[in-house]
Amino acid sequence: MAARDLDVMVLGAGIVGLGVALKVQEKGKGVALIDRVEAGSQTSFGNAGIIERASFLPYAFPRDLGELIGYAFNARTDAHYHLSALFTVAPWLARYWWNSEPERYKRAIAGARPLIENCLSEHEPLIAAAGAEALMRRTGWIKAWRSEAKGRAAVADAEKLKTFGVTAEFLDRAALAEREPHLGDGVIGAVHYKDPANISDPQGLSRAYRALFEQRGGAHLHGDANSLRRNGAFWMIDTPSGSVRAKDVVIALGPWAQEFVKRFGYDLPMGVKRGYHMHYATTGNAILNYTVYDADNSYVLAPMANGVRLTTGAEFAHRDAKPTPVQLEKLEPKARKFFPLAERRDREPWMGSRPCTGDMLPFIGKAPQHQGMWFAFGHAHHGLTMSAVTGRLIAELIAGEEPFTDPTPYRVDRF
Repeated sequence: MAARDLDVMVLGAGIVGLGVALKVQEKGKGVALIDRVEAGSQTSFGNAGIIERASFLPYAFPRDLGELIGYAFNARTDAHYHLSALFTVAPWLARYWWNSEPERYKRAIAGARPLIENCLSEHEPLIAAAGAEALMRRTGWIKAWRSEAKGRAAVADAEKLKTFGVTAEFLDRAALAEREPHLGDGVIGAVHYKDPANISDPQGLSRAYRALFEQRGGAHLHGDANSLRRNGAFWMIDTPSGSVRAKDVVIALGPWAQEFVKRFGYDLPMGVKRGYHMHYATTGNAILNYTVYDADNSYVLAPMANGVRLTTGAEFAHRDAKPTPVQLEKLEPKARKFFPLAERRDREPWMGSRPCTGDMLPFIGKAPQHQGMWFAFGHAHHGLTMSAVTGRLIAELIAGEEPFTDPTPYRVDRF
């Protein structure tokens, strides 16, 4: 059977792969989107649903001794680790700590800025074209606190973000109660970030993007990325319906990308942060109007199509290790005091993995040792946020156009 010829193959149908496929398609390219599973059903399925237009400050490695001691003893709710995974993640964590030094951290901020500034404006036309406007709310998110110390830290962060043009409103107890009348547990204030958008069903958005991609003539195919091989001037991959051949291939495999690209000689300093979520009904007439971050306990409550979603912090473990939802079990009683949650709506906690680099910036750009190979992964917690803007940058690079921003901070060989 003759191979099917297209211009570009995108490996990985998570939200980043979908964003790349749609944006490359807009350049007039014939595109195949290839994955073993349903679009958006793995890493992209579970998140807080925020297109985070306010997140100009990447999450730096903690440097406070007291915090580090808490992490070491697994005593905190925002992070948990498997002892068995420490040897594996140590090199990445060491590089992460190194790049969190204040002067080096400035490079992470500078690199994140053009991606964050354009994240929502690149999503909006896709959401409109996909007919998915009902999934998006322009309500932003709220960071709430109970103590003056947490409040001072939150206000200081908000003031920094205002220098990037972020819209942040400070709320006292009364103003917060007007927006979220059912919050309790001694909350005394909050900051409301108004620029981000909220998605009520992240997998629903992935499905809408997949449908749009197919409507525009794209081929969504089931296939195993591990069959990728070079065939003359082309890249080739096998699918149940036959082989697909293209001059360009984009690797958008999220937490599986690091392992995959080792086959081609790329040993990248990456790690994985796992996270969990659970959906809940609410008690009585309680309604959560906004996505709310509990600054004291480091979790998010988000109003979703399936109920209120509680998302945890990071778990450092082997990607495929058995789920250990320790953080969720610790956080659920706290969340029930914070907001009147009722019964669980999921049989088991969802778990997913986030691909994280050692300098808090994704890999976006050409593979230096292979003609026609492009990388688009390593977005950590911002896969949804950066998916469409990553797609734009990759599309411009493949098309040989002047990119909207200098891609140097994301180059594959920067380490």
